[in-house]
Amino acid sequence: MAEVVIIGAARTPMGGFQGVFQGVTAADLGGVAIAAALESAGTPPERIEELLMGCVLPAGQGQAPARQAGFKAGLGQEVPATTLNKMCGSGMKAAMIAHDQIALGQTGIMVAGGMESMTESPYLLPKMRGGARIGHGQVIDHMF
Repeated sequence: MAEVVIIGAARTPMGGFQGVFQGVTAADLGGVAIAAALESAGTPPERIEELLMGCVLPAGQGQAPARQAGFKAGLGQEVPATTLNKMCGSGMKAAMIAHDQIALGQTGIMVAGGMESMTESPYLLPKMRGGARIGHGQVIDHMF
């Protein structure tokens, strides 16, 4: 098996719910962290072979939050990106999968981590795409 090493790491500052990061998406935060980790490693985005990012609350962010974060960090469209959802263990699971892929020689340089913005988690309106015909509708908080 190949030796696995961590060559760079970064994180964003932590904010409080409805605090200073209001209006900043998980993909925005993830992009900042990915770019900073690559900079700390001295690794250009062109060397990244795959991206794995955990994100528990992806609703309202559009498709493929990990890919969006990668684009914001300067990764190209040729870099495969996967969003994982394993609740609070999503970022750790991303790191574990990256370790295993590198150890088995399936991939070389990877980025793995997690990103979240509970503040930007939307309310959901089930059955509204087709229209609520009769009766009461329900609004669901995506955080619960």
